[in-house]
Amino acid sequence: MTILASVWGIAPGAGKSTLCSALSATLAGAGLRVDYFREEEILTRPEFADVAAEFRQTGTVTLKALLTSSARFADAARAGGADVVVADALAPYVPTLLAMGHGDQEIAAFTTDLAGTLSEISPVLIYLDGDAGAALARAAEREGPQRLSSYIGKLARYQVRPPVRDLASAIGYLQRERTVTLAAAHRMGWPLIPVSGATELPPAQVLAIAQQGLRPWLAQPRTQTPRRLRHDDSSSG
Repeated sequence: MTILASVWGIAPGAGKSTLCSALSATLAGAGLRVDYFREEEILTRPEFADVAAEFRQTGTVTLKALLTSSARFADAARAGGADVVVADALAPYVPTLLAMGHGDQEIAAFTTDLAGTLSEISPVLIYLDGDAGAALARAAEREGPQRLSSYIGKLARYQVRPPVRDLASAIGYLQRERTVTLAAAHRMGWPLIPVSGATELPPAQVLAIAQQGLRPWLAQPRTQTPRRLRHDDSSSG
């Protein structure tokens, strides 16, 4: 069974990419076949070609395209023989759905369909929880103050509720995004590995918590040749 370890966080700067990179390297070092799905790869992975085409043409994505691409992704993950797909901000797509203006009922219906679509792999949600304001401040410190202004401006252009106009309203929106994401995971029956206070913890401790949480799904011995899988690897379908 291929495991989908989908990593989300309270806000940019929570440490998703740092955890995904470290987790991918650690699991591959333990002898597992690991496919690291980076956030930006949703526009380049062949399974998500329909999503990329719609987004480039219209600036939005239909729910049908998301479901169809997710089904292709699940099939490719299984066919490629990955033990674990470590996904940086992929399913359950809640921020994308909120940005496109979908309400709670539409998101509930979509995530119910998504649960069936991904039922042939084993999804686990790793959620980096903590202080959204602290996470945004960390992102701004790392990437410059323009990063925060750009992010707030992007949210302001979307159809999110509550509307975003400044830092305070952005933090308020991120709390809603957190609530809807965790509710979706619960509705789909996805196991949750919460990392409380992730915005205050050192990366090594966040990694240790994630590893510990994944152990029940990694208990079966693997016999495949250990290596990292890339999305353009011929063995990944």
